[in-house]
This record gives sequence, C-alpha cells and structure tokens, in this order.
Amino acid sequence: MFMLILGALLAFTVIILIAANQIGGSLADKPGEDPMRAAAVDERIKPVAKVNVGGAADAAPAVAAAPRSGSEVYTAHCFACHGTGAAGAPKVGDKGAWSARAAQGIDALVTTAINGKGAMPPRGGSAASDEEIKAAIQHMLKETGL
Repeated sequence: MFMLILGALLAFTVIILIAANQIGGSLADKPGEDPMRAAAVDERIKPVAKVNVGGAADAAPAVAAAPRSGSEVYTAHCFACHGTGAAGAPKVGDKGAWSARAAQGIDALVTTAINGKGAMPPRGGSAASDEEIKAAIQHMLKETGL
C-alpha cells in the first residue's frame, strides 16, 4: 500500500513538472528578446542631450545664446537670497543695505559678485556671464531705487 501511494505521488509530481514546463516553457526554448520591447526601453533611457567633445568634422558651429536680462538672472539665481535676505544678503528694496554698496560703483559690485563674498558663492552659484551678472546687479539697484 505504501508503495502504491509513493508511486502515485511520484507520477503526480512528474505530471505537474511536465505541465509547468509546457505552460511556462523551458529556459532553453525561450526565444530572443522582443525587438520592439528593446527599442521601447532604449527610447525611454536615451540621453536628453549629446555632448560634442570637439574635433568632430561634421559638428555644427555653436550658436551663442542671447544674454538673459537682469530680471531673468535675478529671478533664476539671485532672488533666493536677495529677495528674502537669506544668509545675510542685502534684500532688494532695502536702500540702507544697498546704499554703501552702490557707492562703491557698479564695477566693484560686479567684481564682488563674480568672485563671491561671505555666504554668496562665485557668480551666485550660477553660470551667468559677466554681462548677465552686471545686468542682474543693475536690476537689483533699480528695484531698490538706487
């Protein structure tokens, strides 16, 4: 009787393994990767931009972007501190804080902004050009009434 039960369990196990193999397929029988799925994955993970490391004969000449206005630079990079007074930055509109600075002249203010001072990193942590920094400072002085 024990042998009969053991044989039935063994037969049942073999039947289950064969059925599972037929339903799921074996590892050896799996076809290659779906090309449409691979293309969809490649499209989702492709880089946002490409870098030209120079020397490419067919590379198009770079077109310089137009400089941003002082208001644009101020809003994008300066407002976080100069609009709120964070880290001791003189707030736009505070004539008392800006008067002594403005008395030094625009060139001194631009040099200070380019090199950084106190908690302010060089160029205010931006990649703004010297011309854009000057425009941002002029914007802040104008908004302050100076």
